Amino acid sequence: MALVKKGSRRIVVDGVEYRWRVSRRHWCCDYEGSTLGYVVEDTARPGTTLVVETGRPSASVPDTARGEVVLPGEVAAGIRAARSNGWTPGSSGSPFKLHLSAA
Repeated sequence: MALVKKGSRRIVVDGVEYRWRVSRRHWCCDYEGSTLGYVVEDTARPGTTLVVETGRPSASVPDTARGEVVLPGEVAAGIRAARSNGWTPGSSGSPFKLHLSAA
C-alpha cells in the first residue's frame, strides 16, 4: 500500500526522508474511526507502511476537544519507536502497526 502524495508532509528523521499524513481511514485505527492516527513511508524506498494509532480521540468524535493534531515531533518519535520495534520501511509486506498510549 503506497501513501498518497497529495496531502502528505515530508519529514527527515535520523537522516532518512519519510512522508506522512493523518489518516481517517478505518484500516488505520479503530473501526469506529474515533482514534487519531497517521501513516508513514520511506520516500526513497517505499515498502512497508507504518500505521500509528495515537490513542487519542479524533476530532470527528462528538464531545471531544477540538484541535487534536499530530505534530512533526510526535511523528518523528513514532518513527523512532517503530524502527526500534522492528519496522523496516524498505522491505515489502503488510503495514506495520504501532499503538501509542494516550498518556
